[in-house]
Amino acid sequence: MLQYIRGIFVNTFLQAEAESFSHSQANEGIINGRIIFICIYIGFGLTLIHYFMDVSFTVDFLKSIHATGFASRFESLMAASQLWRLGWWAILIIKIYAVIPMLIIRFGFKQNLSDYGLRFKGAFKDIRLYFVMLCVMIPLVLYFATTKSFQSRYPFYDLKPGEKPFPDFMIWELLYFLQFFALEFFFRGFVLHGLKNRFGFYSVFIMTIPYCMIHFGKPLPETLAAIIAGIVLGVLSLKSRSIWLGVLIHYSVAITMDLCALYWKFKG
Repeated sequence: MLQYIRGIFVNTFLQAEAESFSHSQANEGIINGRIIFICIYIGFGLTLIHYFMDVSFTVDFLKSIHATGFASRFESLMAASQLWRLGWWAILIIKIYAVIPMLIIRFGFKQNLSDYGLRFKGAFKDIRLYFVMLCVMIPLVLYFATTKSFQSRYPFYDLKPGEKPFPDFMIWELLYFLQFFALEFFFRGFVLHGLKNRFGFYSVFIMTIPYCMIHFGKPLPETLAAIIAGIVLGVLSLKSRSIWLGVLIHYSVAITMDLCALYWKFKG
């Protein structure tokens, strides 16, 4: 298995570097506006999410542009239930991480979405790594689920004792999945495949920097694990040219975290 994993990294490195070298030679001396745009959009997108996920900031912003009526309705909805608040966060991420980049790719770059990780062919060729990663991650999740910092943060939807999971909790889990799809598309699709022609294999590590940073504020073990996960999922996406295995891995771990947190919460 170790030889198999090593082969994935080595072969992906050689292939990515060869393609990057060929592309760089063909475009020597030409400014790559696409890469500049992607790098600027990373900063722009992460900044928007950081500020506008704060309901108070969003309300104040709406008032500052004289959309007072809309601000009042928005504030009322956010106060109505946690599903609305969490839904706002998820929809914000889905728009900035997926919807806008997809429009940029199709109508700005005039490229196919399949060139940025949205292809199914060969997506699950390395499915055995899915089970390997689960075997590594699930015991860690089971352990950290017993800690106070973990239980205070997960699940995002605070299911009350006696509250039925349908419909609100199930709606949230669907939004949660779409949020993970958007996240994987942004980092392992839009960013990684957008930078690989110039930076080759090293685009994995460039992508991992902002990916790690979005975990700031979460429990330390999760943030440190994001560095390793970012590299591994990046290599898999670079190898298969697809994000779907990453989506499956990411959401499987996330749903396990939610279920473990709920178990310890209600057990306590």
